[in-house]
Amino acid sequence: MLTREIDPAIQADIDKFETMLARHLEGTIDEDGFRVFRLNNGIYGQRQGGHNQMLRVKIPYGSLLPDQLEMFAHIADEYSRGWGHITTRQNVQFHYVQLERVPDVLRDLGSVGLTTREACGDTVRNVQGCHLAGACPFEHLDVTPWAEATYRHFIRHPLAQRLPRKFKFNFSGCATDCGQAMFNDVGVIATTRTLDDGTVEAGFRVFVAGGLGANPRPALALEEFTPREELMATCEAILRVFNNHGYRDNKLRARMKWLVDTMGWDELRERIMKERRLLVASATWPGGIPEHVEKYGDSPAGRSATVEATPMGHGTPVAIRSGAYEAWESANVVRGEAKGTVSAYAWSRLGDVTSAQWRALADIQRELGADVRVTNRQNLVFRNLSESQLPRLHERLVEIEMAQPGAELVRDVVACPGADTCNLAVTQSRGLAAAIGDRLEEEGLATVGGLRINISGCTNSCGQHHTADIGFFGAERRAHGTAAPGYQMLLGGHVGDAQIHFGQRALRLPAKSAPDAAVAVVRRFHDERTAGESFRGWLDRVGGPKAVAEGLAEYAAFPTPEDAPHFYVDYDETGPYVAEVGEGECAAS
Repeated sequence: MLTREIDPAIQADIDKFETMLARHLEGTIDEDGFRVFRLNNGIYGQRQGGHNQMLRVKIPYGSLLPDQLEMFAHIADEYSRGWGHITTRQNVQFHYVQLERVPDVLRDLGSVGLTTREACGDTVRNVQGCHLAGACPFEHLDVTPWAEATYRHFIRHPLAQRLPRKFKFNFSGCATDCGQAMFNDVGVIATTRTLDDGTVEAGFRVFVAGGLGANPRPALALEEFTPREELMATCEAILRVFNNHGYRDNKLRARMKWLVDTMGWDELRERIMKERRLLVASATWPGGIPEHVEKYGDSPAGRSATVEATPMGHGTPVAIRSGAYEAWESANVVRGEAKGTVSAYAWSRLGDVTSAQWRALADIQRELGADVRVTNRQNLVFRNLSESQLPRLHERLVEIEMAQPGAELVRDVVACPGADTCNLAVTQSRGLAAAIGDRLEEEGLATVGGLRINISGCTNSCGQHHTADIGFFGAERRAHGTAAPGYQMLLGGHVGDAQIHFGQRALRLPAKSAPDAAVAVVRRFHDERTAGESFRGWLDRVGGPKAVAEGLAEYAAFPTPEDAPHFYVDYDETGPYVAEVGEGECAAS
């Protein structure tokens, strides 16, 4: 494992953390004061209490190098429990890290150019980007350098240290929106416009004030077209308006989305535009296109005239061929010969990657000379591959059990950490995800294409349940006078074509019935859909979520504790269910 000289800014962060931690441990900084500092440095308290910490590593737009993958293996073995977790926001998390050892972890991460700075807290969080940016045959611009420039601009920015609440940026290269820009505080989607002289100009469409959580909101278009030269000023203007007008006295209404309610969209938009005008007119604003974009370029990957581009986006049907390699190739490979290369997914069950897998992934990346990124569905994608390299990649992924066909399809159940470690979760979402995945495998439905399943352990939507074809969020239920783990099922969520449709409530049901209900919906869709029909199309045709829920009524009932005691014990638990909710530090709403 190669290490680098630690960046001075990262080293300064580590030194400061070590000093503040020492003061906290000796009692000169109280818990409340240290918590704010700890969160701004990406360190989040776990449900288990004591000195157990979750450490969140920022991976801007998901891009990773071999030495960084190897470092994850080292951290998993040395400080955690042998694995790291890929999140829906392209971070990597390590759990059960002892607080006293955090400075050592930060130094190890810094030695490979990584940081946890502002991965939690009321800050600008990890800047997300489409995992195929720079390799997608459909993109208008490569948003990679723009996401990098945004990350560099706002990390440690004085404006972003004590915001009213957390703030999220997301970039996609086209309206397909694989990056999922439509439910972020700022979502940037590359687009084009035709000028009066007939020339085509590439730029962006900026969406504002989206969010998930208990009250999901779709992002709204700020203007039809934002030129490349104005994008960074637009992003900072939005953040300045949020900083000035967000609700610091009410954390439940302190996100950008709530300003639309209180201020009105027209007023909010005008304030942003005014702030942008003032910003670009200031003597200190550098203006123009960021240096990083100028240096590396943002030209789109392009598309081969001879190779048919793989259809992209949520809801795309996939025909799985027989044979191990053939099935993987048909489900996990993205073609289009963008920049003369292809891309392929490595599947990570529940987003968990063991230390052995991290090391193997680093070896594979070096062997193939590939570019690797983590996805917002908790997988990895190998980019810049030749056709001739695909069999070797498949062979290596088989060796580490990451070659299952159907990454990004129904097999690929997404879940937040849930009550395993999170203070806010009320159910074991990971346990449910595993149970659904197992049932799909048993029923021969794991490779059904064109739909996705997402699960959250509470209403905060870290598992992004609102955006999936089939979504679940955890909730305590009372049945026969006894507490029991339950879920709300939602149907019909979708993100794409610069639009978002949130899933609608269909059925409340026991946790232990949720796998059967999910399988029933998948089977019905598989049996009834017409050629090329999307899940949303099928759902509308059969009468919508409520009509489908009527056919699931048998799964809603709770048996008595005497008849079925396991209904009153959550997944991966041994004792009676108790909805224990602690003080939240980092909810995703």
